[in-house]
Amino acid sequence: MTEYALPNWQRAIGEPVLACRIKKENADFQLSERLGFGLSGDGEHDYLQIEKEGANTSWVASGLARFAAIAVSDVGFAGLKDRHAVTTQWFSVRRPAGHRADWLKLDLEGVRVLQVDRHRRKLRRGAHSGNDFRIALRNLTETGDGLRERLMEVRDGGVPNYFGEQRFGHDGGNLALARDLFAGQRLSRGKRSIALSAARSFLFNQILQERVRNGTWNTLLPGDCASLDGSGSFFSVAGIDSELERRSDELDIHPSGALWGAGDLQTGAKVAEREETVVNRFPEFMRGLVNKRVQQARRALRLAVRSFTWERDGDTIWLRFFLTRGGFATAVLREIVNYES
Repeated sequence: MTEYALPNWQRAIGEPVLACRIKKENADFQLSERLGFGLSGDGEHDYLQIEKEGANTSWVASGLARFAAIAVSDVGFAGLKDRHAVTTQWFSVRRPAGHRADWLKLDLEGVRVLQVDRHRRKLRRGAHSGNDFRIALRNLTETGDGLRERLMEVRDGGVPNYFGEQRFGHDGGNLALARDLFAGQRLSRGKRSIALSAARSFLFNQILQERVRNGTWNTLLPGDCASLDGSGSFFSVAGIDSELERRSDELDIHPSGALWGAGDLQTGAKVAEREETVVNRFPEFMRGLVNKRVQQARRALRLAVRSFTWERDGDTIWLRFFLTRGGFATAVLREIVNYES
């Protein structure tokens, strides 16, 4: 596996003139997962709300499985969270009735159990509603009106819903992995999933970039598929009326882009043609995803940044915001500043 150079995907607001440092320490990047549903209080799964620092999600899941003496496949979580951060998320651990573990005795470095409950079903990927973020922008080169204007624009209009650089691995290594997979190399199940996800995310970002360039990433077009904010559901738009415009302006619905794979595009002819034109520039990834029988899906082109506030502390700005599941904080940050971690 070698490096794969990532594009500097087009920004909606323009290239930032300000620079800053993020993740100077783990506490500079805080994330708290919203579960999005109530727990039943019974059933065969322990649900653990865990705070972790300096630990990745898969490592914690393995530690929980060892402590409970079960297979790691019986541990569930909604999403992978950053290692170099302070994050709070939920895990489920299958524990049949009468065989509960004493989670207060769990001893994993950087891990603290905050809450224990019971539920009837395993926690599945993507089951959470989203994440709350608190992020420090340190050593800002400027904190004047230009920054405030960008912050207000992000708050009011959202940002392009790019997949963040972490999806593609260090130096784009996950895309190099995809290239190897499509060339016939056998990969483990886990690496295969990473490779397919990276290739699909890359093509989506290219489609989104094209819409950013022509100014329609936040505007519904005839033939678009409109995505309902935060739900993953979408519907076809034959024509644009005042009601659709109102809902789009209120960030209730968004235009969507293809998550490439086998099957027909559900967009109208002109929109579908534009998406196909973009992905045809990358035949290796386009054909590889189809040949591996990954199915077509849709993703919102715009990401609403909810509950967005900021507070200045010297040359540091603290940002707070909520993103629905699948949204990347780095997609928000890159519209505001050039950052170094």
